[in-house]
Amino acid sequence: MLVLGDQLWRGNPALDGFDAAQDRILMLEAPGEATHVWSHQARIAIFLSAMRHFRDALVAEGLPVAYVDLDAPGQPDGFGERLALALRTHRPHALVACEPGEWRTLALLQDACAAAEVPLQLRADSHFLCTRDEFAAWAGDKRELRMEFFYRTMRRRHGVLMDGDEPAGGQWNYDVENRRGYPRQGPGLIPPPLRFAPDAVTQEVIALVRARFGAHPGSLEHFGWPVTRAQALDALYEFVDQRLAAFGPYQDAMWTGTPWGWHALLSSSLNLHLITPAEVVAAAEAAWRERQLPLASVEGFIRQVLGWREFIRGVYWLDMPRLGQANHFGFSRDLPRWYWTGETRMNCMREAIGQTLAHGFAHHIQRLMVTGQFGILAQLSPQQVCDWYLAVYVDAVEWVELPNTAGMALFANGGRFTSKPYVSSGQYIDRMSNYCSGCAYDPKQRTGPQACPYTTLFWNFVDGQERAFLRNPRTAMMARNLQRLGDAERAAIRAEAQRMLSDLDAL
Repeated sequence: MLVLGDQLWRGNPALDGFDAAQDRILMLEAPGEATHVWSHQARIAIFLSAMRHFRDALVAEGLPVAYVDLDAPGQPDGFGERLALALRTHRPHALVACEPGEWRTLALLQDACAAAEVPLQLRADSHFLCTRDEFAAWAGDKRELRMEFFYRTMRRRHGVLMDGDEPAGGQWNYDVENRRGYPRQGPGLIPPPLRFAPDAVTQEVIALVRARFGAHPGSLEHFGWPVTRAQALDALYEFVDQRLAAFGPYQDAMWTGTPWGWHALLSSSLNLHLITPAEVVAAAEAAWRERQLPLASVEGFIRQVLGWREFIRGVYWLDMPRLGQANHFGFSRDLPRWYWTGETRMNCMREAIGQTLAHGFAHHIQRLMVTGQFGILAQLSPQQVCDWYLAVYVDAVEWVELPNTAGMALFANGGRFTSKPYVSSGQYIDRMSNYCSGCAYDPKQRTGPQACPYTTLFWNFVDGQERAFLRNPRTAMMARNLQRLGDAERAAIRAEAQRMLSDLDAL
């Protein structure tokens, strides 16, 4: 039975029917998984530590585990090669595995088993609340997919936030109440999330990552992520008790010195399968029903887990492998060097990337409307941007990262599941944060020495997509606002944008 590094829960269907007298659990660490993309040190550490803790829990049960350490002698670097070697060594009658969460890993399993002439038995991933087949049936032959309709189906199917046949409170979606920025005087006191001091296993992993991958981006100084199921459950209950109530209205807000905000910080635990979406959703709903937490906050949080997360996974498997090469606009510019250092004069980027390098974390608006939006406005290669997202976040696994980045942040798939590109001028960032205060650039300026790159490149992007924007009711206002500018100003914006685009590293 193969247990992959992002499938670390005792309910793993690969372990169903396990017979200790004749079966063995196989777990593989592989250096190539850290270099497939230039992974953040904290991302490497969270996977290795969680895997080793899960191994130890299995061994404590008396289960036989064949575990290949990162530096095991005589081992190749790649996961596929290590799996092939294990199959040749152990000669199993079959390899049983939960279906991988990544297209690439699925291919590696299939290739290794075919070469070794070992049957591969894949079992559906019961962690999720919607199977791949169920999602494909829901999607049918629709050319465009919309999460809101899928989410309502999931609410009904699982009886979540329902009063009989109707949504609790009479509405399906309270998003309009959940888009506030912090007050101008700042966010005030936010209860800090639960963080976990590294134990001996994690300390060993941190030392190993520093020795082997010290040249990789990011820091391990602040590592405190959950790496066991018990820790993940503690983090879940602490969030529900302390921060869920205010999560809704301020989930989009950004502020210097507040890397966590009111966010749950549960995505890494969910994506490692330390906790399940069913228990996360149940805990949030119980807090509303039993303690009368604000429905808008609870619904907004549940929508991310029951709706968006399940929807994105379905889209990934429906649209791969073409999603990985999608490039609707044909953009090909290289990623600026400061994506890896945060050393830019744009304060919003410096804050978001600096936070990412320090912690391996940024919340969804920082990813969508700061680092992601710049990718589309600066005409960056979608594949380079997607590789960066997969590399720098502790919760990044491809099934969730790729559709979010390529499809939502970059519109690289041409609107398969989003109705418009998510673009705005720098004034959106100014409204939702204090990042623009003291910045070298002015979000109101389209041209000139203080012109904000977001603002200039936004209007340049709208200029290039004017006809398409006019045809879309959700973007037509942007195009009409552009048309109110005179020909001279539009020409000046194009010239300013070309100057910026010609040397992105200098911004």
